[in-house]
Amino acid sequence: MRRLLLTVAAASLLLSACGTTEEAAAPGAAAPSGAQITLTDGRGQEVVVDGPAERTVGLEWGVVENLVTLGVVPVGVSDVEGYSKWVQTEPLTGDVTDVGVRGEPSVDAIAALDPDLVVATTDLPEAAIAQLESIAPVLVVRPADAADGLGQMRTNLELLAQATGKEAEAQQVLADFDASLAAGAQALAGAGLTGRPFAFSDAYLEGSQVSIRPFTTGSLAESVAAELGLVNAWPMEGDPDYGLAGTDVEGLTALPADVEYVYYANAADGGDVYTDVLGGNAIWQSLPFVQSGDVTRLPDGIWMFGGPSSMTAYADAVVAALTG
Repeated sequence: MRRLLLTVAAASLLLSACGTTEEAAAPGAAAPSGAQITLTDGRGQEVVVDGPAERTVGLEWGVVENLVTLGVVPVGVSDVEGYSKWVQTEPLTGDVTDVGVRGEPSVDAIAALDPDLVVATTDLPEAAIAQLESIAPVLVVRPADAADGLGQMRTNLELLAQATGKEAEAQQVLADFDASLAAGAQALAGAGLTGRPFAFSDAYLEGSQVSIRPFTTGSLAESVAAELGLVNAWPMEGDPDYGLAGTDVEGLTALPADVEYVYYANAADGGDVYTDVLGGNAIWQSLPFVQSGDVTRLPDGIWMFGGPSSMTAYADAVVAALTG
């Protein structure tokens, strides 16, 4: 995968009660099996789930990761092969049906699975969401918000937990995540790295041109780094949703000489542009942080648009790289 086009998404569950006299549970309230769960999504629409939902379909990797983290393996996932390459913190197990590419799922394939919940993002056109709502309730989540990256990540997990009856599991996952960040911040402080300039990115080829994508202030990666005590070194602003920007190798000369430069790639899908292409680039080789060896590639399989599972792996990898 050379480039990920990302758009705004809203978080939600919408279910309608059909032929039942049960009262809807209060938003977020735990419900016994078969009882209704009422949620309000990011679109401001109320949905009623005859839940907790068990047969789920996930149309974006971030929501799939969160479902698996909560112990709910979806019956259907968009681009199963791609998920397995890019999201290795929460592998899929059992019989999971591929329902098409992200952003263009097969309505027929989803209908054949008889799901009780479909989880999508607003990357999906409204017309497609409307089609899916004729099959099952659709939860539409906003996968990123540069105004509060970590807050949006937590909201998404909690919303999925409410829909699937996994509130206790979500609380434990978030507690473990917070503990991991606290331990990481302590380790960096002990190494004298609190306040160190930090820049995270990925890169891809457009023809013969290398494009570098900075994860600036507000991105999920930089939000986690800030919790660890690191300081965003990118001088530019990112988009209002993902905190992502764009530059080229010449733009890296604006970074401070003592920056810790961390990036991610995927050997199984696109390779490592920094090593394979920029390794022979004179500007890249002249950068002070390159010459000093302060450049780290993260392990493959940490999805930078995921949930607490991927972000814990990311934080642990950053701490290990900087302190090791």
